[in-house]
Amino acid sequence: MKVAVLGSGLMGKEAARDLVQSAGVMKVGLADIDRKRAEAVCRVIDSPKLQAYQVDAGNPDQLALFIKEFDVVINALFYSFNEVVARTAIEVGVSSVDLGGHIGHITDRVLQLDQKAKAAQVTIIPDLGVAPGMINILSGYGAGKLDKLQSIKLFVGGIPVHPEPPLEYKHVFSMEGLFDHYTDPSTIIRNGKKQKVPSLSEVERLYFDRFGPLEAFHTSGGTSTLLNTYSEIETLEYKTIRYPGHADKMKLLVDLKLTSNDYEIEVGGVMVKPREVLLKALDPIVDLGDKDDAVLLRVCVGGIKDGINAAYQYEMVTYKDRLNQVTAMARATANTISVAAQMIGSRFITKRGVLPPEQVVPGDLYIAEMAKRGVVISEEFFQDK
Repeated sequence: MKVAVLGSGLMGKEAARDLVQSAGVMKVGLADIDRKRAEAVCRVIDSPKLQAYQVDAGNPDQLALFIKEFDVVINALFYSFNEVVARTAIEVGVSSVDLGGHIGHITDRVLQLDQKAKAAQVTIIPDLGVAPGMINILSGYGAGKLDKLQSIKLFVGGIPVHPEPPLEYKHVFSMEGLFDHYTDPSTIIRNGKKQKVPSLSEVERLYFDRFGPLEAFHTSGGTSTLLNTYSEIETLEYKTIRYPGHADKMKLLVDLKLTSNDYEIEVGGVMVKPREVLLKALDPIVDLGDKDDAVLLRVCVGGIKDGINAAYQYEMVTYKDRLNQVTAMARATANTISVAAQMIGSRFITKRGVLPPEQVVPGDLYIAEMAKRGVVISEEFFQDK
């Protein structure tokens, strides 16, 4: 198969690295608006399968000309490109996957292209990161093993292995996105009803092997397409994992409106967004640099099996790849989107249309493929006696 990768940033780079190491992939095209950036990544990966291209993804004609030469497109660009990439892929008859983006309802707009994707006989899968992404696949896998689904509880966090004050946090993706997840309300399902709860609320304690105590709290966006796929469920909640005390500190910033995107104040006759000042002030404090990070994940899927209360629990702890200097978050995210793209290209996934990960990515195969890449996901089964 031939796979196109849009974006030569960290996720695009690591997706390309995985693709060239996969036997079923014959050619990988790595595209960036700046050809020199793409070429620099190609030199680092150093594979005859990999070629750099200059493509402006904001130009549909230029984008179409590039992707029509490939079987599948991995969109590793900022979420604002997701709709144009999906539309263009459908127009030229090529399947595509992206990393998601529930801010501004981007994923909802991609999902609305379902009938066009079916007519074009292509597969479009949005939200293929970790959360959303990995958690969706595992939720769907666990739900499929139960006779009746009743609850899904999700816990995910990208954290530094060695926390440092004042926030005990180092960012592994956009801080702007993080502010949105902390500021916007979280949508959950509780007692069978969809409702909103404040982000950073309902803090609970939890433990992982080699990590603990930790805290988990509501944040927006994590439940993604699961809210619609399992709309009849009793309980569906997503919480972010951090070191203890983080939620209280961030809640103060939120309450002061310092993280709000639509809040401005006048300083010396100039209108200023406190959010932009805070982002700049935090940059050196939350920069991961060459330090080690970890991604912790727990997916608890409960219901009825053989007439008895039962649950499947999936858990993962992934660390930074020191040899290649790849963050744990990049390993978990880039491998997820690469594996899913290859499932489409190799026809393990044949269903057409725009499909959420939980509805179409086979969980058993996904877990096996991730294990080959050093990202190990365990499964435990619990049942009342």
